[in-house]
Amino acid sequence: MSHTNECGVITNLKQMASLCHLHSLNKMSRFLKSVTHFKLRKLWLSTLSSLVGEKNLILMGPPGSGKTSVGKVLGQKLGCPAIDVDDDVLEKTWNMSVSNKLQDVGDEQFLEEEGKALLKFSASGSVISLTGSNPLHPSSMEHTKKNGLVVYLDVHSQDIVERLERMKVDRIVGQRSGISIGDILRKRKHFYKKWYDVRVFCETGDCVEVVADKVINSVKRYQGVHSETFVSTRSQETNKEPSKFFSDVVIEGLASDGGLYVPKNGLPKLTAGEWKRLVKSSYAERAQIILERCIHPADVPAAVLGEILEKAYSDNFSCNKIAPLRHLSGNQYFLELFHGPTGSFKDLALQFMPHIFAYCVPKVCNYLVLVATSGDTGSAVLDGFSQLSDLDKRRIAVFCLYPENGISQVQKSQIIACQGENGLAAGVESDFDFCQKAIKEMFTNPKYTGFLTAEYATSLSTANSINWARLLPQIVYHASGYLDLVDQGVITFGSPVDVCIPTGNFGNIMAAVYAKQMGIPIRKFICASNQNNILTDFIKSGVYDLRGRTLLQSVSPAIDILKSSNLERYLHLLANQDGCLVNKLYSHLGSQGYFQLPENLLLLLQQDFIGDWCSETDCVSAIRAFYGATGYILDTHTAVAKVVADRVQDRTCPVIISCTAHYSKFAPVILQALGIEEIKQNPLTQLHVLNSFHPLPPAHTSLLGMLKDKDNRTSQKCQADASHVMDCVENYLQSLFLKVY
Repeated sequence: MSHTNECGVITNLKQMASLCHLHSLNKMSRFLKSVTHFKLRKLWLSTLSSLVGEKNLILMGPPGSGKTSVGKVLGQKLGCPAIDVDDDVLEKTWNMSVSNKLQDVGDEQFLEEEGKALLKFSASGSVISLTGSNPLHPSSMEHTKKNGLVVYLDVHSQDIVERLERMKVDRIVGQRSGISIGDILRKRKHFYKKWYDVRVFCETGDCVEVVADKVINSVKRYQGVHSETFVSTRSQETNKEPSKFFSDVVIEGLASDGGLYVPKNGLPKLTAGEWKRLVKSSYAERAQIILERCIHPADVPAAVLGEILEKAYSDNFSCNKIAPLRHLSGNQYFLELFHGPTGSFKDLALQFMPHIFAYCVPKVCNYLVLVATSGDTGSAVLDGFSQLSDLDKRRIAVFCLYPENGISQVQKSQIIACQGENGLAAGVESDFDFCQKAIKEMFTNPKYTGFLTAEYATSLSTANSINWARLLPQIVYHASGYLDLVDQGVITFGSPVDVCIPTGNFGNIMAAVYAKQMGIPIRKFICASNQNNILTDFIKSGVYDLRGRTLLQSVSPAIDILKSSNLERYLHLLANQDGCLVNKLYSHLGSQGYFQLPENLLLLLQQDFIGDWCSETDCVSAIRAFYGATGYILDTHTAVAKVVADRVQDRTCPVIISCTAHYSKFAPVILQALGIEEIKQNPLTQLHVLNSFHPLPPAHTSLLGMLKDKDNRTSQKCQADASHVMDCVENYLQSLFLKVY
C-alpha cells in the first residue's frame, strides 16, 4: 500500500515501518541531522587551527558591540587575518568613507549597495567583522554564512548607547532626528536573531579580551556536540548504549531501562552578570538565553529555537508578562502560572514542547504521544499538540489517559473540549498512578512497541514531565520569578529566596532545583502535599513507603499522586549521578514497596528540602480567609502551598509560591469556600457564578471559551487493565494512520 503525503511524495508504508523497526530512533535522528543542520558542521574540524584554516569566523552585532576590536584580538589569538567589512571591503570598494556614502545615497540605497559589495566579497580562514547593518540584507548574509560560522555579540543595549554617544558615531542606518539609538537596536534584534549560529552573551563591563575568549569557548561548544549527551537515571557503568543527544531523549521520552533521561554533565550555570542582564528582559527573551544554553545548536539551531519561542509565548497567553509575580501577603510572592490557554502551569511547557518535538522527530515515522494526567496535563498536551502545522498533525497524535472520577468536572470538560483531529482522551476507572503505570508498561513492552512499528509505522513518545523536553522549559519560570523579584526592587541579585510548590509528580519542584543548579539562589524548596503526603514523610524520614497506602481523592486532584516520577531525577542528582544506587532503590521499591535513602543522602536532602502537608479542611479555610483578606482567589493547589508556607517558612527571606492553576478549574470547592451553598453541576454556570464576585485574578477567558465550544464531544472509556488500554491505543491508531499490509 502506498500513501501520498501533502508534498506529493509517494511513500511505501512497509518501507517506513521497516526503517523504524531496523534502526533505532537514535540512529535515525542522528542521520537526519547529518543531512540538515550538520552540513556546515561537517566542514569544521575539532581544533581551532582547522577552524581558521578552512572556514571563516563571522562576528555579527549592532554598531558599538565591539566587532572590530574583538575581531583583531581573535585574529591574533588564532593566527589568521582579521577583516573589517567597513574598512577593508566597503570603503575600498567605494573609495570613500562609509559615513559619506550613507549621507550621499540614503538608507535604502546604502543597504542595497552594501549588500552588493558583500556578495562580491569572499574569504577563507579569516575572522570577519560585519557591519551593524549587514544582517538587514538577506542575500548577502546567505552568501557570507555559506563559508563560515556567525557569532552574535549580544551586548547590553545601554552599554552600546553609551559607547556610541562617547564615539559620536554618525554612520548608522536609520540614524536621524527623532529616532534614538535604542529604537534602532530594538528594530534590528529581529534581524540578528535570524542569522546567528552562536550567541556570545556579554556582561556589562566585559573587556575585548574577555569577549574574545567567550567567542572561542562558544565556538568550542558548537563543535563539541558529544560533550552534551544524556544518560538514564538508572544507567549502569557496564552499559554500552550509544550516546543520547537532546533530540533522542525528546523522541524516546523514557529510557529503555525504565529510568529518566538527565544531562550527563549537568546543566550549564549562568554567571551573576548574565542573570542581571536578564532582569529587564521579557519572558521569551529570558527563555531563549536559558534554553540556548541547555539545547545544543546541532539539535535545535538558535534561529529555530527563537521561532518556536515566539509561537509559544505570544498572544496565546492572556498576560503579556506570561508568568507575572504578584505580592499579596507579607513576604510571600505569588508566581501566577495560569495565564496560558488551558489555565495551568502545564501551559508554560506545553505551548513550547510540541513544536520542539515536531522539529526533532524523524519525518519517516508516525508518532503517538502517550499522556497520563492527574487533571491539568491532559488539556495542556491536547491543546499544545493541536497547534502544530497541518502536516505535522498528520503524523503526530496524542492519546491521553485520565482517572474518570479523579479530576474536577471543569478539568474533565476541558480535556474533552481540547480533543481535536490529532488528540483523543480516555477516562479510566482508576487513579493517576494506574494511568502512569499503564503508559510506562507500554513503553517498556518491546513486543507491543514492535507491533505498533510494524503495523502502523508508529513510534511511541510521551509529553509527561518524564520527557526532558517537557521539564526543561519549566526551569524558565522559576528563574523568571526570581528575576522579577529583583526587578521589583524587593531583593538584589544574589539574595536568597525560598520557593513553595504544591507537589505530586515532583516535576515542578524539580525544575526549581535545576534553576538553582543554573545559578538562581534558591535557599529552600518547600514541598507542599495534600493528604496524599508520601513526599512529606519521605523528606522527614528518608523512607519512600508505598506499603499500606491508598490514594485518596482530594480537592487538589493534580497532586493526588503516590508514585512521584521526577523524584528519581532528584535522587540521581543527590547521589552524584550514581545510577547503580538509583536502580537499586527503585528495584527495591518495585519488589518490596519501599526504599530507604542512605543516611548521608538524607542529610543532604534535608539541607535543601522542607516537606509538609495540608488537610482538606485547612485548604478550604485558606481559600476563604485569603479571599476575605485580599479579594484574591487561590486555587485548591495554591491554597495547599499557602498553608504549608505559612506553617514552615522562617520569614528571613521572601518565599515565592507557585500558583499552579486558575481557580475556575475547581469551581465547586471554590464556591463552597466562598459560602455558596447550592451549586449547579454545569461547569459553565459555576464559572459564571464565580465571575459575579468580580475577583482577582479575573475570569479566565480562554477557559470560558473552551467550555462554551465543547459541543457534544465525549471521551472514550478504558477499563483499568493495561491490556485493554493497549487495545484502545491500537483502535485509535486505526482511525489515524494507515495500517501497513
